[in-house]
Amino acid sequence: MLAYVIRRILILIPMALVISFLVYLGLELTPGDAVSHMISPEMMASISAERLDALRESLGLEQPFFVRYWIWLQGMLQGNFGYSTAGGVSIHTILSDRLPATLELSAVALLFSTIFGCVLGVISALKRGSTTDNVLTVTGMLGVSVPEFFFGLVAILIFALKLQWLPVGGRLLPGYDSYWDHVPHVIMPALVLSIMMTAGVMRYARSSMLDALSKEYIKTARSKGLPEWRVNLLHGFRVALTPVIVLIGFRLPVLIGGSVIIEQVYQWPGVGSEFISAVRSQDYPLVMMIALLSVMAVLTASLLVDILTALIDPRVRLDK
Repeated sequence: MLAYVIRRILILIPMALVISFLVYLGLELTPGDAVSHMISPEMMASISAERLDALRESLGLEQPFFVRYWIWLQGMLQGNFGYSTAGGVSIHTILSDRLPATLELSAVALLFSTIFGCVLGVISALKRGSTTDNVLTVTGMLGVSVPEFFFGLVAILIFALKLQWLPVGGRLLPGYDSYWDHVPHVIMPALVLSIMMTAGVMRYARSSMLDALSKEYIKTARSKGLPEWRVNLLHGFRVALTPVIVLIGFRLPVLIGGSVIIEQVYQWPGVGSEFISAVRSQDYPLVMMIALLSVMAVLTASLLVDILTALIDPRVRLDK
């Protein structure tokens, strides 16, 4: 197991280098350069060509592409992500301010969707063909089909405006700074964000649970006189959890990148809303850095999924 983890980490290094090169190449292929993004078109018309060349030289833009990529990569490894061309603020500062909010929202949404999805999926599988199973199946289809922003607006109308149980949006009110002050603000956006994933986890858990319950070792466990709850949970659900873990693991990066709409609806100060602002202002360095962050999250999730799969299912032998 340890040897497998080490090999996977070593494989991640060249993959991360290739991805970083593609991200920088994408930044290079965008229209204009750093100078054209820093200076407005009105000011650009009044500046002489010699001054523009001097400014590009001071920024190292006259150097070859691979030299500039190497300098950029060194800065990345040292934590220097560059500066936003829209506001002139360090990208490291922007991500430090925005990333915790997105991780908090995604973690709570992942927790909700995992618990509710697995519980409802197991219930649906154990009640196969019943009214409960049919209702949960239709509910899951609606959860996958209806857009997230619709659920978000309906939740605001009911829980914030009508019942006034939860705040309309934002992450924290002025004058509040403790972690528990975040809880009322994160509940509604996290629940809405988790609806689609809960439906997906429920469908996977149901299908996988039905497949596990049809295996021979389940019949053997029942023939030994084991209690039904022990057969279902310890023998059936443990094996059925393997494909669900794969789904959940690969949904984590999707939650981080897919929270754009929910962050816009609830005015949540996360990476998603910052990404929208960067796209609108053509802040390409920030856009590329957020894209690189999302891709690295996918690679990390892939490693974690393989490790968790081996820990849950003893039939998996990753060392071989």
